[in-house]
Amino acid sequence: MTRRTVVLFLAALLPLLAGAGQAQATGYRYWSFWERDGGAWTYATQGPSLARPSDGDVQGFRFSVSEDSADAAKPRGTADFAAICAQTPPRDGEKRVALVIDFGTPADAPGGETPPAGRTACARVSPDATTADALAAVAKPLRYDTSALLCAIAGYPEKGCGEQVSGENAPAPGEGNTPNPSGSSGSSDSPASSGSSGSSDGGPSLGLVAGIAVVVLLGAAATWQVRRRG
Repeated sequence: MTRRTVVLFLAALLPLLAGAGQAQATGYRYWSFWERDGGAWTYATQGPSLARPSDGDVQGFRFSVSEDSADAAKPRGTADFAAICAQTPPRDGEKRVALVIDFGTPADAPGGETPPAGRTACARVSPDATTADALAAVAKPLRYDTSALLCAIAGYPEKGCGEQVSGENAPAPGEGNTPNPSGSSGSSDSPASSGSSGSSDGGPSLGLVAGIAVVVLLGAAATWQVRRRG
């Protein structure tokens, strides 16, 4: 085996190992929190327990599997304040917040559960109410974990909260999402960095590390053969 052959072999093998590491990417199953900015959804910069929407605002929640906010699926369905709150007239001393709640797709659902149909609701709450208050007014029961991560809306899902989903089982980013979360906890973080039970250290997968080790060993062996024959 010549030195040139060794170089070509390693160059061809490394991309394959990198691809194997990417295939093991981990997603998280959770409720992400969104704000309607004009005609588009924007991932919220703070959690619903901190956000204080104004009268006439539209907020959204989407249950899905995603790695982080960059590939999180947006809420689907009607997102127009006038339509959602048409049957909820204004009242002195209160504000109205339009909510879009998207329970996701069957592919996103935990095993044995079926996502309910998406819904919209107009919450009429006090002027200083948070988005969490508005959600509680129209979509009980809510469930939170000890880190204030929003685990369930209207009782869905029945169990689980921000758990990891392996790359083999996770749906493609945005799967089931129509074009138009932190996010879903008391901060702007997704479960990967919020300290929930489904968190990950974000380090390289064991398979990738092992693959790199194999490449190093093969390269060393091939180099030794070249020197031995020389």
